Amino acid sequence: MRITLKVNGKTSTVDVPPDMPLLWVLRDVLDLPGTKYGCGIAQCGACTVHLNGVATRSCQVPVSGIGNREVTTIEGLSPDGSHPVQQAWMELDVPQCGYCQAGQIMAAAALLAKKRKPTEAEIDQAMNGNLCRCGTYLRIREGIHRAVQTAADASTARPAPTGAANQ
Repeated sequence: MRITLKVNGKTSTVDVPPDMPLLWVLRDVLDLPGTKYGCGIAQCGACTVHLNGVATRSCQVPVSGIGNREVTTIEGLSPDGSHPVQQAWMELDVPQCGYCQAGQIMAAAALLAKKRKPTEAEIDQAMNGNLCRCGTYLRIREGIHRAVQTAADASTARPAPTGAANQ
């Protein structure tokens, strides 16, 4: 079946079975291997991508169910690594083995897109179910807090729009 998807801002048509999980379309058909296979039952978070900005486990979403929603993978979050979450992860050396980190970053980025200053409870809720077998949970949390600060610093460093001083 031919299915058209918008992934990382680019439209692609794939010829795959309609029940093929989005994860495998991304990895094996579109050659976007950053999204990882972890458990296959949406329990670990390694396969997290954004569907219209919402953190979603791609291992359980049939490609035919995507419709007009836009898919963003770790490769499309920020190709140059300048997203505040990616910067924080690098600055703090968050990953240990790194296998789960694409899913962790995508979950954290979706949270920060909704909540500029999430509470501890909101962080817990957003990151719940993203498993890290190396146990870097404290560094992940610290990375989220650093990303919040990085984003806040960037927004205050922006110059005022032209003409704003005259208003």
